[in-house]
Parts: sequence; C-alpha cells; structure tokens
Amino acid sequence: MKVIFSHGKESGPWGTKIRALAAVAKTAGCMVESVDFRHTNDPDQRVRHLLDTVFPGDTLILVGSSMGGYVATLAAKTLRPRGLFLMAPAFYLPGYIEQDPDPQNIPTVVVHGLWDEVVPLENALRFARRHNSALHLLPAGHSLVEQMPAVERLFAGFLQDVRPFTSE
Repeated sequence: MKVIFSHGKESGPWGTKIRALAAVAKTAGCMVESVDFRHTNDPDQRVRHLLDTVFPGDTLILVGSSMGGYVATLAAKTLRPRGLFLMAPAFYLPGYIEQDPDPQNIPTVVVHGLWDEVVPLENALRFARRHNSALHLLPAGHSLVEQMPAVERLFAGFLQDVRPFTSE
C-alpha cells in the first residue's frame, strides 16, 4: 500500500507534518510518496499534477493538508484510494472551482484545529456532515503542528482501519 501526501499552499513536499506522518506510515508497512506542488498555487492544476504523478493500479491512501486536502479529495474520484486523511482541508473557499468536493464514499477522516485562522472550523463541520466523514477537532491553529502527537495517533488508527485484511 502506498500513502501519497499532498502539501498545502504555503508548505513543501517534506514539511513537518508530512515527515511525521510519513514515519507513521512507514512503521505501518506502507510506502510513501510526497508530491511537489510548489510550481503552482492553482488548486486545480495541482489536482491534474497529482493525477499525472500517481500510477493507476497502486493501492493508495491519499493524505492532504489545507489546499492538499482539496487536491486529494478531487483526485480521489479518479484514483479511488482506500481512504482519505485530510488535515484542515481547504473546502468552501473563494477561488476554488469545486465548492463541495465529494469523497465518493471513500472512508474519510478530517482533522481540524479549533482555532484555524485560514479555513473556518465551520467548513470542516459542513464537509463532515455532508459526506458522513469522521471529524476530529484539536486545540490548534491551521498548521496543527502543536498537536502533532495527536495527529500521528489519529493517522496510525486510520491506517489500521483502511489497510486491507491479510492472513499474515
């Protein structure tokens, strides 16, 4: 299984959150890849770039932070991952073409900071209600870095839930 990370607008492919969650994924036996989107701030160009980067046939889990959450969710329509793990996803914001991205009944977990100054908490709640997604609220801002141990635990549990059953 391969975990594909999509970073946010202001970060890079191996920022603090992605490095921490990549370690969790590797411990769980997953391969990891983090796509570099720094060449564009256009969320829909980032979706196309992700679709051009990932090869069909891989068993995937998509992880996205902020704009990367939007990117991962839109790409999920085509890539059909086993799950989506979204941190402070940039939903229902001006300038995004798709205002209500649908995770297509893919198991989805949203982690959001109570004091997010970029993406309003109400947006995460709206998405979770509309798409029957798990929502975890943490005492944190947009970056969630002050709550990384909690995010890591949530991600480890998520990986356990979406991994295919094996008889090993």
